[in-house]
Amino acid sequence: MRSRLLCAAKAILVTLVITAAGATALSLASPASAAAGITYGNPAAAAKWWRYQKYDDCVLMASADVVGQMTGSEPSEDAIINLAQSTPSTMHPGSIYIRPTDEKNPNSGNGTSRLDIPALLGHYGVGAQATDEITAETTGLATGMKALQHYLGGGRAVIVSVNAEMIWGEPIESKDDDGNPVSDHAVVVTGVDTAGSVVHLNDSGTRSGRDERIPLDLFTRAWATSHYFLVFTGGTIKP
Repeated sequence: MRSRLLCAAKAILVTLVITAAGATALSLASPASAAAGITYGNPAAAAKWWRYQKYDDCVLMASADVVGQMTGSEPSEDAIINLAQSTPSTMHPGSIYIRPTDEKNPNSGNGTSRLDIPALLGHYGVGAQATDEITAETTGLATGMKALQHYLGGGRAVIVSVNAEMIWGEPIESKDDDGNPVSDHAVVVTGVDTAGSVVHLNDSGTRSGRDERIPLDLFTRAWATSHYFLVFTGGTIKP
């Protein structure tokens, strides 16, 4: 299972190659009701915390977005990079993140392990837990679409890992040895609209990523590449 996300900034100019990339079910929905369904979460309110990333730091930018949602104060990209560079990783030797040495090539770094997200959030006083369909069997921390809806409906902030090329409609570059797409990007899920079958994202990897809207089926397939990896906060989003 791939956990280190090498996401950088989406190519808009020819000089840039790719874009940056509780344990129980919650029953409380905060729905903006639609005729034939519900919107879980509040994507309009969350959109203010979106920022475009300059480096291969999608995990950091998704974490900063969630810190903003939870505390009302979002760290800048430089601030969270400095924190990550001075904080030991929980998953591998060295720090959580190292800024790329070649600033003209935002993909020249090593990315960030998605499993370091709870540690990053914890530095800002935001408690969070990570899960996926493999670990859920032993931890009891649910994942999948129903769980995602429950977390959002209960006022939690959520980060997931997806295959970026799939949601951007680009040729798939990140694959396993068998040619199957693998996850390479972290995004904040801000809403699920069951009436419109749309998932709302704050996606730091593309300049159109503020309240990015992805067809539910496409999102689910892109998310499945990470075994439905998900980080959800213990507390609820700041009003």
